[in-house]
Amino acid sequence: MNVATPNPAKARIGHSACPHDCPSTCALDIEIDADGRIGRVKGDPENSYTSGVVCAKVARYAERLYHPARLLKPRVRRGGKGEGGWGEISWEAALDAIAEAFVRAEQAHGSEAVWPYYYAGTMGLVQRDSIDRLRHARRYSGFFGSICTNTAWTGYTMGAGTLRGSDPREMAKSDCIVIWGTNPVSTQVNVMTHAIRARKERGAKIVVVDVYDNPTMKQADMALKLRPGTDAALACAAMHVAFRDGHADRAYMAAFTDDPAGLEAHLATRDPAWAAEITGLSIAEIEAFAALVGRTKRSFFRLGYGFTRGRNGAVSMHAALCVPTVLGSWQYEGGGAFHSNSDIFRLRKSELTGETLADPDIRMLDQSQIGRVLTGDAVALRHRGPVTAMLIQNTNPANVAPEQRLVKRGFLRDDLFVAVHEHFMTDTAKLADIVLPATMFVEHDDIYRGGGQQHIVLGPRLVEPPPLVRSNLFVIEELARRLGVGHLPGFGLTEREHITRMLPFYEIDFDGLRQEKWIDCQPDFETAHFLKGFGFPDGRFRFRPDWTNTPAPNKPPKPLGAFGPHAALPVFPDYVAVIETADADHPFRLATSPARNFLNSSFTETRGSRQREGRPEVMIHPEDAAACGVDDGEIVRLGNGRGDIRLHAKVTDAAKAGVLIAEGVWPNDAHLDGEGINVLTGADPIAPYGGAAFHDNRVWLRKG
Repeated sequence: MNVATPNPAKARIGHSACPHDCPSTCALDIEIDADGRIGRVKGDPENSYTSGVVCAKVARYAERLYHPARLLKPRVRRGGKGEGGWGEISWEAALDAIAEAFVRAEQAHGSEAVWPYYYAGTMGLVQRDSIDRLRHARRYSGFFGSICTNTAWTGYTMGAGTLRGSDPREMAKSDCIVIWGTNPVSTQVNVMTHAIRARKERGAKIVVVDVYDNPTMKQADMALKLRPGTDAALACAAMHVAFRDGHADRAYMAAFTDDPAGLEAHLATRDPAWAAEITGLSIAEIEAFAALVGRTKRSFFRLGYGFTRGRNGAVSMHAALCVPTVLGSWQYEGGGAFHSNSDIFRLRKSELTGETLADPDIRMLDQSQIGRVLTGDAVALRHRGPVTAMLIQNTNPANVAPEQRLVKRGFLRDDLFVAVHEHFMTDTAKLADIVLPATMFVEHDDIYRGGGQQHIVLGPRLVEPPPLVRSNLFVIEELARRLGVGHLPGFGLTEREHITRMLPFYEIDFDGLRQEKWIDCQPDFETAHFLKGFGFPDGRFRFRPDWTNTPAPNKPPKPLGAFGPHAALPVFPDYVAVIETADADHPFRLATSPARNFLNSSFTETRGSRQREGRPEVMIHPEDAAACGVDDGEIVRLGNGRGDIRLHAKVTDAAKAGVLIAEGVWPNDAHLDGEGINVLTGADPIAPYGGAAFHDNRVWLRKG
């Protein structure tokens, strides 16, 4: 299945959007040869955010599309679960079997026994979200998508009242860019495009705050390597210095914030010495950071997801967002803060997702707690019946979800029926009863919105899929027909019809958007910088957040309410020690950071990405390695109360003493004992509205 050599006379360029779980949602130019096969993928130079740049793994997308191990036919399990025995089955028979299994589950335990499960394997709205329409129509268990965004989005909206911020393209006009808790050199290259432009054209300083010396930190003018989960302490100390040294913009705060006097009093004891003890940074480092952002009016805070993936993650995001607010950075072009623009797009999705069919009494099950759900935990099941049937589209919980041993035990239940719709035989697909081959993004129509930027981007079908490969929408429509709900609102529409129906605000249809390629939805400067007021009714930023009563983008519906230790959340921004701190039995903190050439569990199948990443390793500081008697390349065992795994040690001062870093969600079978890093991560929910603490784990380490 090698990529054909393009015919220059007949080759063309197709326009699309990257479908993967990355805030950049890059606009793409894709080479297509005369035989209808894709070649090189490039960033579209006409898109003002993408700016012609795309990550290397997407540039090599033909390697994934034409991979010899790609699923091309439906399969049915032969033999025991997970034993690897498979036979072929027709699409008709496979869909009939899935529908019949769902009906049996309903008859035995009620409609909530079926749990449609999905997430971000594709970010295309039609292909990803149509599964919700089926679940609402049949009253299946709801899906609370907690694994990624909850803590970050909650912390941000607790301060700003909405999920938007300064135009991310303004980084190019900044004099100081603070890249906090994200590694864009590896995971979101467009951030660096604009930041490096500011450095070249304006002499801007780049500050990077993270827990290890990653590729982005190597680009920094100021690198702050702190302990996991201590970001709020750094933020509080920076604000303390701003009040102490006269950098706090009191006039701005009086006009736009709720309680600056209360904040100043609260921060009186949160000085750099206090923060140094918590973060592991030196007092001098904290003072230098506070002075730089304090004297630089055009400071742009690019706040990522990584530093919120701890048990105090929402608090950390809110605290970091308070810093540019104390400084009044929002007033200046090239200043302020940005995390996500998810609130700006004004797409009408209610018909697509079947909102009018929803029953509020149906339980919502937490995606991150799939292991607990499938092993019968009463709290995770909301004290109702078991889940006995699932449809999983484009996600891989048997690899990426926390508490992996529980997850696998649940999937191996004899009374659980699982159908997986996927591109490759993932760890989850290997545990299924039926596996269906799914189209990739160039093989179907869809529409995308870039949370990390400001464009709605069309992704039209550019090439024909393999003969027996079908889209997500096809599967949902066929199951709806078999299950007797295909006549309900939202069903029976094509991808193009769904796309047009989502766009009434923009007075454009599918064909018009295909001509335009994208829609720039960026609000005007005053709106983006909250100079007309923040997102609360009184227009004021909240230094004093109402943690459990403020609407949040992914707040659980009633009666779930608040999750986690919400009573411990602070009145003002503060460091809250609800993280898994090291102890005598678990002397190390472990963060499971993204790898450059993988994207969650995608691209782990491609040869180019695997070769560049090498093998699963854990980074350990030389002092810690010496204390444990571990040499570089040796096999070590990591463990905690959730389990233990073996992998190779990488001795490097890129790690901070006391902190271990394991990059990448490698397939389970890439590890020495067939179990991946998420054996060690927990699924207890983060306060106040849930989420998974992937970067917040205490572990022990010994030779393997």
